[in-house]
Amino acid sequence: MKKMNDDVLDTYISAGKLASVILRESAREIRAGGSFLELVESVEARVRESGADLAFPLNVSLNEDAAHDTAAPGDERVFAKGEVIKLDLGVQIDGYIADTATTVDLGNNALLLDASREALEAAIRIVKPGVTAGEIGAVIEKEITSRGYRPIANLTGHGLGQYIQHRDPTIPNIAINGGSVLEEGTAFAIEPFATTGSGRVGEKTRIEIYSQIAEKPVRIPSARAAMEKVRERHGLPFSRRWLDDKKMVLALPGLVRSGILHGYPVLADIPGSLVSQHEHTLIVTADGCIVTTR
Repeated sequence: MKKMNDDVLDTYISAGKLASVILRESAREIRAGGSFLELVESVEARVRESGADLAFPLNVSLNEDAAHDTAAPGDERVFAKGEVIKLDLGVQIDGYIADTATTVDLGNNALLLDASREALEAAIRIVKPGVTAGEIGAVIEKEITSRGYRPIANLTGHGLGQYIQHRDPTIPNIAINGGSVLEEGTAFAIEPFATTGSGRVGEKTRIEIYSQIAEKPVRIPSARAAMEKVRERHGLPFSRRWLDDKKMVLALPGLVRSGILHGYPVLADIPGSLVSQHEHTLIVTADGCIVTTR
């Protein structure tokens, strides 16, 4: 991989600073009884008002849900005492992404939050050229299991590129042999998940987030109108809540069946379990890394 040029690096850093500020502010605003939809819409509006854009809809995943939930149109959910709430925010400037997450505890789960947070910090400390993804996974797994929890084995960190949210290297949350070798100039996200459950997630039926994966002819007018908006995303994920016409929303399942869109089901561990997540975006440097989302 070529060394990252200064303009691209500066853009990554700018996106990261903005994401960090907005994520911290939004986490402080969560209270029992607060509106799920109002939180999501206010955070997304803050990103857009800053002159940046969203890399993906704000993910707000509750309790055993680990990823891919966001507010539905007219969502009436409110946050409740005892909940563990993951906020996963993606900010992009000219397609360069800052991906960062934190967990808010409305119960008594400090050690669970500590497990994913300290796993992330321990992983960051070893990042430099030549380190393997497997070595990072081993550090993450050790920090989480030492606190009595399980890492989620089938969720991973991931490389980032311009308008690309997931690419190599894949960063596991468990120890593996080998894996990708980090190189100077690599942009990627590390995102440990700690769980009281099984350590694996499965798909729920709920789908709120989609992305375009192919370009094909579309005949139905409402589907064509939806695709006009979707193409503006350059392949990055979007929420059905962002489509302001009911006919466009109703066209989404057909576009998935046609292989034009991909839907992202909510990913969850076993019912009754609790999951925490922390995430930062990093750029590998000659002797370590820059954490853009501090």
